[in-house]
Amino acid sequence: MTRRASAFFARLIADRRGVSAVEFALIAPVMILIYFGLTEFSQAYMAQRRTGHTAAMVADLVAQGDKTSPTAIQPVFAIGQMIMKPFSADPLAIRVTSVTMGSNGQATVDWSLSSKETILKSLGKDSPIADLPPGLIATGESLIIGETQYKYQSAIKDILPKAIIFERTYYLRPRTVNQVVCTGC
Repeated sequence: MTRRASAFFARLIADRRGVSAVEFALIAPVMILIYFGLTEFSQAYMAQRRTGHTAAMVADLVAQGDKTSPTAIQPVFAIGQMIMKPFSADPLAIRVTSVTMGSNGQATVDWSLSSKETILKSLGKDSPIADLPPGLIATGESLIIGETQYKYQSAIKDILPKAIIFERTYYLRPRTVNQVVCTGC
């Protein structure tokens, strides 16, 4: 190697003018990925919270009344869909069920209505409910169960290509009567 070439490489190694640009080029993609990841996490968390709030609100609205019907429950489902805003309500399914604890210690369905039968099917009358938390209701007591399922699709489909399913269940006792009656259910 000639003296001239070694002097050139010595100057090149000692030159610090482009160090900041090189460091930025190495760090910028990582920082941008972190930023978009946190943004996506925040959106998914908000969708999950709204899914839970929808289940609680719909069950609470039904539990406040003394009776309902398939026609009367449609506005309640519409309120649940409005809670999901700014997210689309299309992937949201809501189910409201009334159950009563029998003398045999088995809770059975009195009535059940669903906003989207293809996602959350209504439960059949007198079908057993096995997954109630123990000690929630005593014999002869009634309970309103509000359930939601939301299929969250990320805006960044390259990072999260599959949808995330958020499901929430809330249990509320009827407020003004022992059992909320549904005519025509």
